[in-house]
Amino acid sequence: QVQLVESGGGWVQAGGSLRLSCAASGGALSRYTMGWFRQAPGKEREFVAATRKGGITYYAASATGRFTISRDNAKNPVYLQMNSLKPEDTAVYYCARKSLLSSSSPAYGDAYDYWGQGTHVTVSS
Repeated sequence: QVQLVESGGGWVQAGGSLRLSCAASGGALSRYTMGWFRQAPGKEREFVAATRKGGITYYAASATGRFTISRDNAKNPVYLQMNSLKPEDTAVYYCARKSLLSSSSPAYGDAYDYWGQGTHVTVSS
C-alpha cells in the first residue's frame, strides 16, 4: 500500500518562500506522474503543478513563474518550491500519485489514485 506524506508547510510572510516535500512509502514514484494540489478554506481543490517521467512539468496559471516542481527519482521525494508567496496561496497542499490507468490530464484530480494527508501553508500579508 502506497502512502504519501507531505512536509514543509508552515507560516510565511507574503513574498517569502517555502519548499514542500512529498515522500512515499510502499513503492517507488519514479515512473508515475506526481502532482500537487491545494485546497483553500471554503474553496474547491485545485491543481497546482505536476511532473511526469522524463521531467515534463505542468503548472497552473497561478503557479507559473513562482512555483517549481521537481523530483529526485533516486530518493523518491517530489518537491514543490514556492517563491514570492501571496496570501491567496494559503491552503492545504496535497501531493498525489497519478494512476497509470488514467489518460486524463495531470490537472484533473480524479486521475490520481493516492493522496497524502496534506500540509498547511499560511501566507500572511
